[in-house]
Amino acid sequence: MTLDPDTAAIVERSMRERNIGFKQAINDAIRAGVSASSAGTTFRTKTYDMGMPMVNLDRALQLAADLEDDEAIRKMRDSR
Repeated sequence: MTLDPDTAAIVERSMRERNIGFKQAINDAIRAGVSASSAGTTFRTKTYDMGMPMVNLDRALQLAADLEDDEAIRKMRDSR
């Protein structure tokens, strides 16, 4: 695990102050962060009406494959 310098300093300070190991300091920090973030407001995603789809989404995988094929052909033509 690679920590940014500021978070490494926080973990090291916690290790010194509480006389605990690295693993315990990391686990405690993660638990504290998760419980603090879940104690706040509930996350809500805004939704927007985008109207009717412009393509048949029942065939979305086929559409994606067709677009990939078109891109591959374009790249082959450009590389000549």
